[in-house]
Amino acid sequence: STRFISFFESGLNNNFRFYRIFYNLFSLITFLPIMLYAEINKGDYIFIWSGYFQIMRVCMLVIACILFVAGARHYDGLAFLGIRQIKHNSNHRTLSKSGRLDISGVLSLVRHPWYSAAILVIWARNIDISSLIVNVILTGYLIIGSILEEKKLVVEFGEEYRRYQKNVSMLFPYKWMKSRIF
Repeated sequence: STRFISFFESGLNNNFRFYRIFYNLFSLITFLPIMLYAEINKGDYIFIWSGYFQIMRVCMLVIACILFVAGARHYDGLAFLGIRQIKHNSNHRTLSKSGRLDISGVLSLVRHPWYSAAILVIWARNIDISSLIVNVILTGYLIIGSILEEKKLVVEFGEEYRRYQKNVSMLFPYKWMKSRIF
């Protein structure tokens, strides 16, 4: 959240450049117990991607790969990891390569292609009770993360980002589809 980031930025001063890399490590460390829970508590499957559903599963995974790759073309991977901030001794927050709001390519379909792709990957596996619980938690995490990210982007880009929100869907390209169908 913007309040959380502002708190750390004021307290860390010049060391705030390490924030992103520590955030990523913290996220990874807190993600591991959830995955461990799912692995330890594996049970009988309640849904298996089989038959014609297998085609849907493959489509979901292909779309996820396309979203990941297309998103990577617009994001600065070193900034995403936190390496650029450390290397350049900066508090660079924007993950776009230009440092400006980028609304081209896949970003004209959905505002958060990597989150969309992650949700598709999460749900494209066979599901037992523990994986269902984990899927719901991770999907909620990604949706909440998207909402918090939206708040930061509105603060950073203001009215330009609000216009972008009105025209482009957050996770599923229904606004793009609606403009093509109707």
